[in-house]
Amino acid sequence: MSKSMARLKSMKRVSEKIDHSSKLRTHIPAGMAAAGPPLGPMLGQRNINISAFCKDFNERTANIKPGIPLPTRVKVNSDRSYELTIHQPPVSYFLKQAAGASRGAMQPVKEFCGKITLKHIYEIAVIKSQDPPLQHKDLKEICTMLLASARTCGIQVVKELDPQEYAEFLEERKRVIEEQKKELQEKREAKMLRTA
Repeated sequence: MSKSMARLKSMKRVSEKIDHSSKLRTHIPAGMAAAGPPLGPMLGQRNINISAFCKDFNERTANIKPGIPLPTRVKVNSDRSYELTIHQPPVSYFLKQAAGASRGAMQPVKEFCGKITLKHIYEIAVIKSQDPPLQHKDLKEICTMLLASARTCGIQVVKELDPQEYAEFLEERKRVIEEQKKELQEKREAKMLRTA
C-alpha cells in the first residue's frame, strides 16, 4: 500500500511541473516595454527577469518611433534565459499609415476608410519580406497577401491617386466616422437603459 502511495505522490510532482518552452507571442509598443500588465504577468509566468527583459527590448527598439506596435516572439530556455525576436510592425499598421486612416472600416466590403496605390503595396511588401516567417516567400505572394489584408481593413487599392480628390475623400470620411461614433453611443445608451 505504501509503495503505491509513494508512486502516486511522485507522479503528482511530475505532473505539477509546467514546461514553458513554447514561444511567447505578443505585440509590444516600441520603446515602451514596462513591467506592468499585460507584459509583466506573461513574463513572470515564464520565470523571466522582467526588468532585464524590458531594458533589453527598449534598447533594441530605441531607433524606432515610440509607440509603434511590434510583434515579438520570446523563446524561453530552461535556464531562465530567452531569445528575443522582434518583427516588423503588422501589415494593418503599415496599410493604415499609408492610407492616412486612423482606424479601419466598420463594414470593410461596403465602405472604404482610405485608398493606397500599388506602389504602396510593393513598398510594404519589401519591408515585410524581412520578417522571418515571410523570408522564403516571393514578393508576388506577399503583395497578394497585402491586397487581401487591405480589403479586410476597408482600404481601396488603386493605380493612381489624385491628392486633391483624396483630401476631399478624407474630409468626407471624417464626417462618416463622427456619424458612426454617434450611432454607437446611442446604441450603448439604449442598452444601458434596457439593463438598468
